[in-house]
Amino acid sequence: MSTAWYIPTKLSPFPPSRPELEDKEDEEGLKASRDYLVSLIDDLVAQGVPARRIVLGGFSQGHAMALLVGLTSQTYAGKLGGLVGLSGYLPLADRILALREEAGLSEDMGDGIDVFMAKGTRDMLVPKRYLTICTKKLLECGVKEERLTVKEYAGMGHVMGGAELRDLCAWLEEVVPPLE
Repeated sequence: MSTAWYIPTKLSPFPPSRPELEDKEDEEGLKASRDYLVSLIDDLVAQGVPARRIVLGGFSQGHAMALLVGLTSQTYAGKLGGLVGLSGYLPLADRILALREEAGLSEDMGDGIDVFMAKGTRDMLVPKRYLTICTKKLLECGVKEERLTVKEYAGMGHVMGGAELRDLCAWLEEVVPPLE
């Protein structure tokens, strides 16, 4: 029995030597979660909040869903104020370009979207290679390098830290447009 508040991760710090034996991600479940989050954004937009003032973000699995929505949503990919991913990964990374194509999205993110990603160097749940995979896939999906902020915090584990939150707040002040 574990005394941790979380279940130990299946995310390995090393690429699998036999990818065909890896557990498959729940693509249908991830898509259903994406669609639910899109419905929440739809509600905000219907209330008059401009999509460009909405920043979608999350911690750990929330990071995963924020990126999935921000990259594959037919309605909002590239149109939100920004995406934030803290201590997470990109789900369906090997299928992300195909998912964009299925949604009718081009390789270009239009005017672009700002992305803030961060993690601690001592995160024992999400190995560093997943941040590298995220960064690479975001660029492949058309996120412009100058609009991608990636930070690592020395000694920080799978938590949110003060320096990270300060950097995130400063980033939000830069990317969220003022009220009109």
